[in-house]
Amino acid sequence: MLFIKFKEKAAHLIRGESAEEQAHKFLIDKGLKPVSRNFRCKQGELDLIMTDRQTLVIVEVRFRKTDKYGSAVESITRTKQSRIIAATHIYLSAQKTDRPIRFDVVAISGNGNIDWIQNAF
Repeated sequence: MLFIKFKEKAAHLIRGESAEEQAHKFLIDKGLKPVSRNFRCKQGELDLIMTDRQTLVIVEVRFRKTDKYGSAVESITRTKQSRIIAATHIYLSAQKTDRPIRFDVVAISGNGNIDWIQNAF
């Protein structure tokens, strides 16, 4: 009998996917409409792409189990913002749109608290 061992996902990746799903549902409950998830390119990744009325919203989801080393919001550095903006340019080059664009952050803490920051950068 042949057994195939599949590589298990690391715990932090599973937590990240769970936080992303939680943020996705949260934003849908707030009236946003999903467009795409996990757009990846050489420049980086866009976690969630949604619309809020006529605005295209690029959402960065951050999860932190504790604030011991800084909050989830504080983990979005200028470098991370630059990568998100660069990835957005790539996304927009393939998906032509004349909608205004907004960058939001959904920060989820280990206690389940969700902080939605619109126009974060």
